[in-house]
Amino acid sequence: MGTPARKLKATQLEKAARVERARSIIEHGTLALQQMIECIDDEFAMAVDRIAKNPGSLIVCGIGKAGLIGRKLSATFASTGTPSHFLHPSEAIHGDLGSVSARDLLLILSNSGSSQEIVDLLPHLTRRAAGLIAITSGGNSALAQAADISLILPPLREACRHNLAPTTSTLAMLALGDALALVVSEVKGFQIQDFAGLHPGGALGRKLAFVDDLMRPLSECRIGRVDASIRQTLVEASRPGRRSGAVMLLDTEHHLQGIFTDSDLARILEQRCEAELDQPVSTRMTTHFSAIRSGAKLIDAIEMMTRRKISELPVIDPQDHPVGMLDITDLLGLESQTVGDSEPTDRRKAGETTSADSKIGGDDEWLDGPTTLRIFGPLK
Repeated sequence: MGTPARKLKATQLEKAARVERARSIIEHGTLALQQMIECIDDEFAMAVDRIAKNPGSLIVCGIGKAGLIGRKLSATFASTGTPSHFLHPSEAIHGDLGSVSARDLLLILSNSGSSQEIVDLLPHLTRRAAGLIAITSGGNSALAQAADISLILPPLREACRHNLAPTTSTLAMLALGDALALVVSEVKGFQIQDFAGLHPGGALGRKLAFVDDLMRPLSECRIGRVDASIRQTLVEASRPGRRSGAVMLLDTEHHLQGIFTDSDLARILEQRCEAELDQPVSTRMTTHFSAIRSGAKLIDAIEMMTRRKISELPVIDPQDHPVGMLDITDLLGLESQTVGDSEPTDRRKAGETTSADSKIGGDDEWLDGPTTLRIFGPLK
């Protein structure tokens, strides 16, 4: 039979004390990180060079809380261009040593540098791997002595009142490991397109995606000729299944000249101008519209569609040939966070113009900036 649950409702004084204690713990960690800054030296630069030039994988190893930090660091290395996986010491001696090859480099984390599981494993690991980098506060420990490069943490008191629970030490390991991973990434020339290739899923993947990844290909778009009648255009441009609300209209050289939307058709019917259905579509097509270049970022296209309140955005090549169409219905599943910074919208509310808006009606050149927006036709 369990004991009755105690009432844990705190007094205002107790709440204030807890808040103050939390702040002191974070401050303690901040001071520890300041100490870490002073400890970055040539050994760090040597570790960066060794990892960046290593032809194999980076095998990260650790036990306990250091092992948990090691798992995170291995994931960070892998996601920033350095092949890596985590090796658990206990599993290593039961067969997982087979995952370490002569091309691989070891990164072992241990605050004391003398954890028995690590010490027992060192001879087996060093015989198999290309080298060993240690992160430890034990400068004279077995781990530091076995390592080719040792990144020594300063003597840090844990944030725990009893100086026992790994807190400050793991924070220091995490900060040093993150710094190592990112500097290695920069040395290896890891670019945003490389990052996108390794993060295709989730909100991050969508932020890094390109318009080509989500656009409807030309085979699924409605295409027409500028010299055809409206009626003929609507018939010939029909497509089975889902369809975009805009027909892209091309000249004889397949250059995009205008678009005809369902709204354009609705205006004809509302104005009782049905006779115009047999007139050239060029008389009613929209000639002032936006397009975006193939290869542009999806986030820029979404921002532009949101800002301009448009439902379709043609995707074109540098010669103004259409290659696809972004349709708002294909973007509805994306989280609002992928739209990006809301600053342009805020400026419009304040009555200001953005750099893209200020160039509407220009010389039909590509606009400067990351959106690679293309404005067709004169401003009316």
